[in-house]
Amino acid sequence: MGSILKSGLTWVTAAALLACASASDQTVVEFDPAQTQVGFTLDTLLHTVHGAFKLKKGLIRFDPESGAASGALVIDATSGESGNSSRDGRMHKNILESQKYAEISFTPQRVKGHVAPQGDSQVEVEGTFHLHGADHPLTLAAKVTAKDGQMTATTHFEVPYIQWGLKNPSTFILRVSDKVDIDIHATGRLGRQ
Repeated sequence: MGSILKSGLTWVTAAALLACASASDQTVVEFDPAQTQVGFTLDTLLHTVHGAFKLKKGLIRFDPESGAASGALVIDATSGESGNSSRDGRMHKNILESQKYAEISFTPQRVKGHVAPQGDSQVEVEGTFHLHGADHPLTLAAKVTAKDGQMTATTHFEVPYIQWGLKNPSTFILRVSDKVDIDIHATGRLGRQ
């Protein structure tokens, strides 16, 4: 009877250790800069400006149970372009000051919602958006699609750049919106750690 009890306790202990190990496993997404698009749209009185930035690197880790997250999406601020070299020059020199603030980043702190290992999911990612040397709390609503170890995530959000301390590019003749729309379509590898 003692050996059966001992054997049963060993199984219970092993099962508890496995449960703890699987609960502490983190989901890891490493985004591919070559397959990730970061677009921006800025409305002006005369027309709408479309442009893009390049992702430098992106890695997010999160615990599916608690939602706790870490990592960062890092955008190369110097890569921003809209197809007009003089306008882009003003954007980099006067607005973004990208020679001084060369990176724009989003650091996740919590993922709300369940990410399915296959198929579509809708999640919210709470974190900090770092722009022009300052941090701003930001929650991103993201559609996530997972398939065979790959993941795509899309999100849309507004950046109130003037409210956040960047220079207003409006002139006497040209009025520019005080917010810029950002659209991200990111692709990466999905794994566990």
